[in-house]
Amino acid sequence: MKNLFTENIKISLNSIKGQLLRTILTALIIAIGIWALVGILTSIDVMKSSISTNFTSMGANTFTIRNRGLNVQVGKKGKHPKPFRAISFDEAENFVKDFNFPAIASVSTMASGTGTLKYESQQSNPNIQVIGGDENYLATSGYEMGSGRNFSAQDNTDANHVVMIGSELISVLFKSNENPIDKVISIGPGKYKIIGVLKSKGTGMGFGGDKICIIPLNNARQYFPDPNMSYRINVLGKNAQQMNAAINEATGVFRIVRKIPLSEEDNFDIVKSDNLANMLIDNIKKVTYGATAIGFITLLGAAIGLMNIMLVSVTERTREIGIRKAIGATGKVIRNQFLMEAIVICQLGGLFGILLGIITGNLISLQFGIGFIVPWEWIFFGIGLCLLVGLLSGIIPAIKASKLDPIEALRFE
Repeated sequence: MKNLFTENIKISLNSIKGQLLRTILTALIIAIGIWALVGILTSIDVMKSSISTNFTSMGANTFTIRNRGLNVQVGKKGKHPKPFRAISFDEAENFVKDFNFPAIASVSTMASGTGTLKYESQQSNPNIQVIGGDENYLATSGYEMGSGRNFSAQDNTDANHVVMIGSELISVLFKSNENPIDKVISIGPGKYKIIGVLKSKGTGMGFGGDKICIIPLNNARQYFPDPNMSYRINVLGKNAQQMNAAINEATGVFRIVRKIPLSEEDNFDIVKSDNLANMLIDNIKKVTYGATAIGFITLLGAAIGLMNIMLVSVTERTREIGIRKAIGATGKVIRNQFLMEAIVICQLGGLFGILLGIITGNLISLQFGIGFIVPWEWIFFGIGLCLLVGLLSGIIPAIKASKLDPIEALRFE
């Protein structure tokens, strides 16, 4: 049995050499289909990993109280979250004062989403997030200090003109590789002294984690006034096991702060640090389905092309089939020979497509700052899919070849 299997593979390879151009073209079609499938699905895995890394960097024990829920949707479907009235500064401060739970709480606000930073002749694009935060903001938002220092409580109380900036802004403002600490920059009309540079958090998925500057909360209130300004409260618990208890306690305290009657629902939203990641990943499933459909359609075209080649091959090798049957080959042997030939062509194309898919996926992973990925799941899926395509494409030509009458086959011109 083993010798017969090996012999069928040898015959298949010799036949492939005899019609090399057609085989290469068919294998390329199969390779493109597998490339599309493995490449796109590997890229999606990279995106999922990047999302998880970016949005869970604050830790599994962090949540945020805000005046509206999350809204992530792909396409036109999806419900918009209900916005509630703004969270005032007094409400946020009262919550921090009354929240007697073993956790760190901070208050922050978006002072501007279109800030422009200037240093001497250098200027950033007007797309910098200016965050007003207190001395606990870094601990509760997932940022770490790269150099310099964090705000002190006094900086916030006195509304000092000091700032911490994201690492990406260093290359924008300081072209001469100067030490940015203690340099004075302009943020809008105000002057601020840089006291700290944040560690790189990455800019995966375009959320600009390193294009940010943080100023003291009271400074933001004074110099970026907005009558509709709403504040956010970040809470960092000691561990993930206390998460539900902390959220329940925070809900109760903030309902009292907002003076919500017992008969009414919450007029604020509590968002866990990994909620947005889960929502994005859930929406990416739709992209996965589309990518899979594209790959299958391409493979369907390849299967039709391969079946056509195998049918032509049966016609061209009719006399060869007659000779094999005349010297003792059974219909089963002939059928297996042609079936093996179709499978070999599919596997050759599939392996090339898998290689291209891995390369493409990992080129994208480099852009997201993620290490080399070997998508074993999609590799085995691709190999199995190529085997199925080979079987489906080769079965009809193989059956046709096995049923040829040896006498008529030998007479074929």
